[in-house]
Amino acid sequence: MRRRRDERGSGLVEFTWLGIILIIPLVWIVISVFEVQRGAFAVSAAARAAGRAYALAPNDREGLARARAVAGLTLADQGSPGMRAEVVSSCEPGPPCHRGTSVITVTVRSAVDLPFLPEVVGGDRPRFALSATHRVPIGQYVETGTLDGGGAR
Repeated sequence: MRRRRDERGSGLVEFTWLGIILIIPLVWIVISVFEVQRGAFAVSAAARAAGRAYALAPNDREGLARARAVAGLTLADQGSPGMRAEVVSSCEPGPPCHRGTSVITVTVRSAVDLPFLPEVVGGDRPRFALSATHRVPIGQYVETGTLDGGGAR
């Protein structure tokens, strides 16, 4: 005589395992999206701050040094550990940038580490590249000349 196997309760076990298998990747995706979004906000804020710092500097060399320093501080302030800023600047109509009608363009590039992957897959930690650009007319933060030519501002 063959006994029939009782399958009561196996649906609950299958549902639990299926839930775990689907929930873990979903949670990872959500955490990764939040990390990338936080990095994007940080890089955008760093580009704005670097553009202002560059425009307020007395010359181009000092402006680039200030922009790099401010970009690093802004990324750190935004709570983005491990992000390193690469700052590139240019201006129209061309160097020197600190004159009347110049428009300074500051680009900040960085990357965000995706969470939990090195422990799972091994190797180098995967990164998501980010960049932001900010354009600043030099006269927006610095007076570039006199209105009447006689020294009155």
